Amino acid sequence: MSQSSRSCLLTELSWVDVAEHIARDSRLIVPIGACDQYGPHLPIGAGTLIAEAVSLELARDFGVLRAPTLPYGVNLPTERSHPGTAGLHAKNLHRVLNDLLASWEDDGFTEFILITAHRYDVHIESIATVSGTAARVRAVEVLGIDFSHVVEGVGGREHGGEVLTSLMLHLYPNRVDLARAADYRPAGEGESRTWRLRRLPPESHGLVGEPTLATAEKGRLIFEHILQRVRARVFLAPEDDAEP
Repeated sequence: MSQSSRSCLLTELSWVDVAEHIARDSRLIVPIGACDQYGPHLPIGAGTLIAEAVSLELARDFGVLRAPTLPYGVNLPTERSHPGTAGLHAKNLHRVLNDLLASWEDDGFTEFILITAHRYDVHIESIATVSGTAARVRAVEVLGIDFSHVVEGVGGREHGGEVLTSLMLHLYPNRVDLARAADYRPAGEGESRTWRLRRLPPESHGLVGEPTLATAEKGRLIFEHILQRVRARVFLAPEDDAEP
């Protein structure tokens, strides 16, 4: 079997190969990343790397084609500049995805599984509201899964915190600089489950959470849990429309 067949990456196949694959399985995984800051200890493409890693595993597991990763999303607003970051307005991300999915639907794809690892409400909403004319569209934000059985910190909403940092330590340890990590929680966050992460103040250094608690072993457990949940809720029980 060729490397292209194992990876199931759309752009590594000819259009003839894609047509033959659609005849067998008309689903397409679409990873959506972000070029955003996640603190001084993580690369600005951390969310993209995790979305891509999850999509690659699922594509190989189920023999489903996956699209090239879209590396831009809606960035979390901040009160200071973070050089290198770049994002789309929510309406533009929505339009880009609508255009792409419409083209792929014309080719014969009947179901799209949108995978992202960027837990910012506006970003998630712009993805979750994408729809095809007839194709089924399912949006999965993998950092929103319950990891309370693994993490030690406060939990809840985080951005570059214990969960994402642990995943990066497991999957891409050479791209993490824990010496630069510093924990931060906004004043007044409390324990409210309805608290929304809207904007990062300058003192946050671009993150929310406890990245100092992150470990590669936690990352392994979190990654396995993500795959287990998405497999069960999206691939093995497709009649269930609920997100993981």
